[in-house]
Amino acid sequence: MRRCGKFLLLLWLLLLTIPAIPQSKKELERKKQQLQREIDQTNKELNATAKSKKLTASQVDALKKKIKLRQQLIGTINSELDGLSSQITTTSGEITSLEHKMEQLRNEYANMVRFAQRNQGSYQRLMFIFASDDFNQAFKRLKYLQQYSDSRKRQAALIDSTQSQLSNRKSELEAKKNEKTSLRNQELQQKQELEKDKKEQDKVLANLQDREKKLKKQLAEKQKAKQRLDRAIDNLIRKEIEAAKKKATASGKKNVTNANVFSLTPESQKLSNSFAGNKGKLPWPVEKGNISSSFGEHPHPELKGIVVKNNGIDIRSTPNSQARSVFDGEVSGVITIPGSNSAVIIRHGEYLSVYSNLESVYVKKGDKVTTRQKIGQVYTDQAEGTTELHLEIWKGTTKLNPAPWLAGK
Repeated sequence: MRRCGKFLLLLWLLLLTIPAIPQSKKELERKKQQLQREIDQTNKELNATAKSKKLTASQVDALKKKIKLRQQLIGTINSELDGLSSQITTTSGEITSLEHKMEQLRNEYANMVRFAQRNQGSYQRLMFIFASDDFNQAFKRLKYLQQYSDSRKRQAALIDSTQSQLSNRKSELEAKKNEKTSLRNQELQQKQELEKDKKEQDKVLANLQDREKKLKKQLAEKQKAKQRLDRAIDNLIRKEIEAAKKKATASGKKNVTNANVFSLTPESQKLSNSFAGNKGKLPWPVEKGNISSSFGEHPHPELKGIVVKNNGIDIRSTPNSQARSVFDGEVSGVITIPGSNSAVIIRHGEYLSVYSNLESVYVKKGDKVTTRQKIGQVYTDQAEGTTELHLEIWKGTTKLNPAPWLAGK
């Protein structure tokens, strides 16, 4: 009874674990599909960034993500392979057991057939019964012959059933082996893709590091050019202030300072007031564009740990864009700075607007300009594929943020 109880308990536990295998396989398949979808989405992101001429850190992040997903996918496939190998081992054991059972059943059936052949005639069966010592023995021998015949039929049916189970198990084993081969091919393919991803990551990192060096060099050159431009603007303003001071002193004006020197005439005062009154309403210096770099200090968009200082704003536009004056005024000067192309400075009373990174200039010093008048063509960097105008607004010697002065879109 104890042995029977233990057997039933083990059988019950075994039955409980049977559904766990298909469920686990289903879960692994679901995970594989999800990982593949994420890999496909990451590939789309990488393809989109690859169309750009710029290499960015986001590409490296996307590649890292794809490599991680690919490794998870390989791990999932390995889990499937482990489960499948276990099932193949179990099925192989069942086949061996069934083949052993089949051999026993066939041997037993062969003995039954030989016995039946020896006693196949009616006379032999009757003699076997009549040779009994008494009636009870004769009855038992008769029942034995009947049961033996039934047993042989059951044995034949059991052989057929076992043969069917054996065939099914062999088919299952073959299917599992084919599935394992398919999974092995998937694993091999994913490992090959993983190697490609790692090589691509190494290449992008190398290119990014090379680009970072170039960007730092370009940044240093731009900063030097910007410093030269700032000095040129400062010199121009200083010279204008000095000239205005001399003019004011010569005219007999007293207490002339840098703050009031440009407010000498009613005309310049009116222009200043009008410019100031149009804050937030000034037209954009290009017909189409968006601010790509804001005023003041902020982190460099690509170089980590680098802070850039912008005395104005950069406006990204389309190739062949024309720079326009944001207000009526007079051209104070045209400056050509190596590395920054050309710049135009326009005075609006005590205010100045500065337009730099111009490929060509249409005005000269002393020209009167009107609002939205074209003053030059914005330079397009063919290597980067960008067209950017740099705009500054000054009040005397104070740099102002141009963004709040422009009209909203």
